[in-house]
Amino acid sequence: MYILGIETSCDETGVAIYHAQRGLCHHLLYSQIDMHSEYGGVVPELASRDHIRKLIPLIQQLLRESDLVAAEISAIAYTAGPGLMGALLVGAAVAQSLAMAWQIPAIAVHHMEGHLLAPMLEENPPEFPFVALLISGGHTLLIAVRGVGQYQLLGESLDDAAGEAFDKTAKLLGLSYPGGVKLSELAKQGQPRFRFPRPMTDRPGLDFSFSGLKTFALTTFQKSEQTLQDKADIALAFQDAIAETMVIKCRRAMQQTGLTRLVVAGGVSANSQIRCQLIEMIKKEGGNIYFPRPEFCTDNGAMIAYAGYQRFLSGEIQDIEIFARPRWSMSEL
Repeated sequence: MYILGIETSCDETGVAIYHAQRGLCHHLLYSQIDMHSEYGGVVPELASRDHIRKLIPLIQQLLRESDLVAAEISAIAYTAGPGLMGALLVGAAVAQSLAMAWQIPAIAVHHMEGHLLAPMLEENPPEFPFVALLISGGHTLLIAVRGVGQYQLLGESLDDAAGEAFDKTAKLLGLSYPGGVKLSELAKQGQPRFRFPRPMTDRPGLDFSFSGLKTFALTTFQKSEQTLQDKADIALAFQDAIAETMVIKCRRAMQQTGLTRLVVAGGVSANSQIRCQLIEMIKKEGGNIYFPRPEFCTDNGAMIAYAGYQRFLSGEIQDIEIFARPRWSMSEL
């Protein structure tokens, strides 16, 4: 049983094939970073057009390099949301068109469920149940996971998510796109001159709020001499505040649920400082932590193919419709 996965939620076109026994067979990814860097951020219309240009050739290349033909594909999984509406529609339309042409089912996959299940592609996957910290783009979520589709939302971002805060703070510091990556690189040159607040850690609960932290960084920068070293020191302080906030909230979530396994996934999970601090916390707590490999932290087709495979096993096959939801809570799964 081969499942074709398609990811087009934002600015990366990802495709992959997952097999029931062989696991992940092959995956390809095309990034639009070079195109969007000219504008300092993702331009939705340009993203959609580029998905249209790249998706079908990528699928053809994927099948060719996997030594497969269309008749061997059992189902097509695609990201239905959340994400940019135009970009999602490209993936949904292509997936449904191919599904009808090949006379196989199509499966709508939640983008964040794809991230949540990405560590299952590793050699040492986590066992259920576990706490999941999902930090990807506009989403920061803490979830108690009992099994595939069995999700309890513990906490979420009330304003800016961690990824958004990274990108916006980077822009305030005059860093180029992609801002979050640039800020993390700059932080490596920083000195511990500043200490930023750890938002919403002085009160009960597991929700996040990073909008004020972004403002604090801007105020600190405006009061400084605005040298490159000032920028690096602010980047370090900002990143440390994000990382320690994640540590405090994850520890609290594990204590609240009684779970000892922690999964951390999504684009921001590739941040080395966040990883190091969470690993150190898990060692002290006597638990286990799991990350996807760096290439599966960002948006990719492999996680969608795997999530689609799990949904296919449970009999979740979609009707013939172009289904896309730019806003879609995981609590609805």
